Amino acid sequence: MERIFIDKDTATFTRKDLTLVDVVFRDGRSFEGLEPRRLFPVSDRSRYITLLDANGVEQAVIRDLSVLPEAERQIIEECLQEYYLVPKITRVMDYRERFDGITFFADTDHGPANIEIRTLTQGLKVIGEFRALIRDVNDNRYEIPDVTRLDKHSRQILARYI
Repeated sequence: MERIFIDKDTATFTRKDLTLVDVVFRDGRSFEGLEPRRLFPVSDRSRYITLLDANGVEQAVIRDLSVLPEAERQIIEECLQEYYLVPKITRVMDYRERFDGITFFADTDHGPANIEIRTLTQGLKVIGEFRALIRDVNDNRYEIPDVTRLDKHSRQILARYI
């Protein structure tokens, strides 16, 4: 299958829900319920956005968000922002260890969270010297941008695991 690229004004987007869009191409083709995802989520956040159908099959690629008309770009950026939302942990109040994992009771910049992870090797990753990423059992992601900037109680709890 040949890749379909979207440039400038070759398609119109309509927001379907928080993370899905419908696409109508100028030549009449259309797709419903596509999910925008970054092909390079760390190194190139505004270029090469893939549009996946419900089966995870790529239907088209946006080469560069910056060349899309403002309204189209905003729709895609809002979907990406929702999909890639990663709450930042601001405080860890408590934790509970069980035979099947650990639950952290934390505050985030998006409210309180009970973050359950099964194993440390799968759920907790230290990046660099002070940054940590946590992926819970439901595949939600959380970030601690700088462990040293947390309060003393939070650091003491996390010291057991980081």
